[in-house]
Amino acid sequence: MGSVTTETHLTQSDGDPEKARSANPTVLAILFAISFSHLLNDTIQSLIPAIYPLLKTSFQLSFVQIGLITLAFQMTASILQPFVGWYTDRRPKPYSLACGMGLTLAGLVLLSHATHYGMVVGAAALVGMGSSIFHPESSRVAHLASGGRHGFAQSVFQVGGNAGSSLGPLLAALIVVPHGQGSVLWFALIALLGIGVL
Repeated sequence: MGSVTTETHLTQSDGDPEKARSANPTVLAILFAISFSHLLNDTIQSLIPAIYPLLKTSFQLSFVQIGLITLAFQMTASILQPFVGWYTDRRPKPYSLACGMGLTLAGLVLLSHATHYGMVVGAAALVGMGSSIFHPESSRVAHLASGGRHGFAQSVFQVGGNAGSSLGPLLAALIVVPHGQGSVLWFALIALLGIGVL
C-alpha cells in the first residue's frame, strides 16, 4: 500500500466521532489487511519453538543450546522493538513492514538450509529481527486505521496475532514434523504473501 495514499485515508476520520462510528471501507480494508499480516507474521514466529524437538534431534543439541536459540530469537524479537518503535515514531516508514517480513523470509530460507548450529541461531535471530521491525509499525498503522475506534482496531489487530500464534505449531506438526527441516522453506510462502499484502 502506497505511503501517501495510506496516510491520507488513515487520517480522514481521526478526531471526528461521527466518522469514527462509520469508518470508511478503505480504513477498514487497511485494518483487516494489517491484522491478516499480523496473523502471517506470528504464524512464522511461533514456528521456531514448535520445531525445537526436530532441531534437537537433527543437530544433537543440548537444552543449553536450545536455550541459546531462544535467547537469540527473543533478544532480536523483543529487545529491539522499543528502539524500532522510537525511531519509526519520529520517522514513519510504512515500507518497513515489508522489510521486516523480508528479514523473516531470509531467516526461514537460512533455517531450511542450515547445516550447523550457528546457522540455526542466525536464522532464529533474523526471524526475530523481522518481527521486531514489523510489530511497532504495524501497531501504528492499526491505530491510524481505527477511525477513532482505537479499542476495536487494537482488538482486530491482536486477534490476527493470536490466531497466528495458534496456527504456527499446528502447521509445524502437519508440515515440518513429517517432512523434515527442509520443509521449513514452505513457510517462506507465508512471508511472501505477507510482503504482497503489505
